[in-house]
Amino acid sequence: MGEIKVPELAESISEGTVAQWLKQVGDFVEKGDYIVELETDKVNVEITAEDSGVLTELLAGEGDTVQVGETIARLEAKEGASAPAAPKAEEKPAEEAPKQEAAPAQQKTVEEVAPAAEAPQQGNQKQWLIASPAARKAARERGIKLDQVPTTDPLGRVRKHDIDSYADQKSNEQKQQAQASKPANPVSPSPAASENSDKPVERERMSRRRQTIAKRLVEVQQTAAMLTTFNEVDMTAVMALRKRRKDKFFEQHDVRLGFMSFFTKAVVVALKKYPLLNAEIQGNELLIKKFYDIGIAVSAPDGLVVPVVRDADRKTFAGIEGSIVDLAKKARDNKLSLKDLQGGTFTITNGGVFGSLMSTPILNGPQVGILGMHKVQLRPVAIDEERIENRPMMYIALSYDHRIVDGKEAVSFLATVKELLEDPESLLLEG
Repeated sequence: MGEIKVPELAESISEGTVAQWLKQVGDFVEKGDYIVELETDKVNVEITAEDSGVLTELLAGEGDTVQVGETIARLEAKEGASAPAAPKAEEKPAEEAPKQEAAPAQQKTVEEVAPAAEAPQQGNQKQWLIASPAARKAARERGIKLDQVPTTDPLGRVRKHDIDSYADQKSNEQKQQAQASKPANPVSPSPAASENSDKPVERERMSRRRQTIAKRLVEVQQTAAMLTTFNEVDMTAVMALRKRRKDKFFEQHDVRLGFMSFFTKAVVVALKKYPLLNAEIQGNELLIKKFYDIGIAVSAPDGLVVPVVRDADRKTFAGIEGSIVDLAKKARDNKLSLKDLQGGTFTITNGGVFGSLMSTPILNGPQVGILGMHKVQLRPVAIDEERIENRPMMYIALSYDHRIVDGKEAVSFLATVKELLEDPESLLLEG
């Protein structure tokens, strides 16, 4: 009897949530087949079978939290699984086709997943009653029949959140019926009793990643002495350089020249000048990092993620742009690996792509600095005492941990970034 255990995920990840069982009890799996998808704090991980055999037991249901090293399923080894199959095959009528020998295993799967009284009797319709262990438990506790529960799963699997939604719906219907049957009461009800009781709402469970994002953002604000300083950048020179070089740059490197490579280069130069912004606090010590792995905040379907551009100080403009394009595509396709998200030393976030004119970015702990970019907007700027011109301006914000970074250092860091961006050719000399 083999065991399926939660593998080591990453140094900072000790648990995950069962997002979806890709195999069900009674299914035969080959070595290397994907069995279950786990949702971790950062990415979704698919666990594979280390041996071939029949899946005999699921020890965790979809939505359950599991720890690294925990046994979540049992697998009967291939050699042991083949022995009991022979007698069952011999008991079948001779006229049955050999391919139907798998039917007893399929029948066992449905009987274990759904109560026998609820299972339909027509062929493949049994699959529509497949439910996770957590869903079956919730249904038993609430007295709900699985065949009454609607599900949006393309394979018809009933999950715990389907049970919860169905129970909430029934509860609301019962309350409405009870209210409708009550006699009219001349006394006005209290605001607390009547507030939005009959208004339509939708209850949706937060994903594990969204819960983690919320938890960490609150933790950062509670543990770090976070402060933000602002400046503005005249983007005239950067935009002119991009306009001159963008076509040839694309022809040579097959990637577009964007703002992010300029900002990443400027940040690396500023971090070398002010190294405490490339550090972190460990107990009573400072860990000052001599490498520059820059996190780039990206909006993904399940929430904000921060994939990391490794060794940004050693990359060319094309190398940085190519890395960002690859990571952004992975984030949109939910294909980021744990390695893509680990080990950043400083973060850049660009709210300008969504139209933000100014914001206060929150630190990406345990990092002590994050740079916020914003929308480029034409504004009148005093060139000298006599001239005012409309210039493409961007507000930039640096949030930092005041426990180890003083205001002078933070302001100077941001001023350095501003100076480099307003003279972008200097980035080639500084690199």
